[in-house]
Amino acid sequence: MTRTCRNCKRTFSSELELELHRDVCSDAQLVCEVCGERFAERYATTDGWRYDCPNDDCDGTGLKEDLRPVSDVLVSQ
Repeated sequence: MTRTCRNCKRTFSSELELELHRDVCSDAQLVCEVCGERFAERYATTDGWRYDCPNDDCDGTGLKEDLRPVSDVLVSQ
């Protein structure tokens, strides 16, 4: 069974490969602290001023409020 990155659409043969890729995927620039979804910034805004989580089931809003850069929430080793 192949696994697909929902951000860049690359496919991987194992869950581990996909998880490792998610940490460095350049299309996953933001993460919503409300639902945990990762996505490219372009999906969160239409005008460059107002940001909302693109997940239909989530009310996360605001850049640097609920929506943060992935680099801010990743644990460095």
